[in-house]
Amino acid sequence: MATAIICLVLIMAGVLAIRSYRKRLTTGCCGGSGEAAVKKIKVSDKDLTHYPHRRVLKVDGMSCGNCAIRVENALNSLEGVYARVNLMEAEADVRMKQELSDAVLKETVKDAGYTVYRITPVNDSISQ
Repeated sequence: MATAIICLVLIMAGVLAIRSYRKRLTTGCCGGSGEAAVKKIKVSDKDLTHYPHRRVLKVDGMSCGNCAIRVENALNSLEGVYARVNLMEAEADVRMKQELSDAVLKETVKDAGYTVYRITPVNDSISQ
C-alpha cells in the first residue's frame, strides 16, 4: 500500500513538472497566461556623464527577459538612477546622479521580487 502511495505521489509530481515546463516554453517564466510583455520604464537622461556614481549588482532569481525588465524598471523608478540589466551575467549596472546606499538598492530589487547578493562599487563612472 505504501509503495502505491509513493508511486502516485511521484506520478503527480512528474505531471506537474511537465505542465510547468510546457508553460515556460510557450510563455516565459513570469509573463505567462497570455499576459503582455513587461514594458520598460524609459529613462529621460541617458547621458552617462551625468551619473558620477556607479554600482554593479549581482541579482539572483532572474530567469527571463521579463524578470530583467522588472529589475531594471524597479531601479529606474528611483530618482536620478539609470540602470541596465544583463540577464546572462545576472547583473544590474546602476548609475546614480546622487549616491544611494547599498541598502536602498537592495531593498528596491527585493521589492521587485529578486535578491541582490553582491554589490560592487565601480570607479570608472563614464565607461560603458
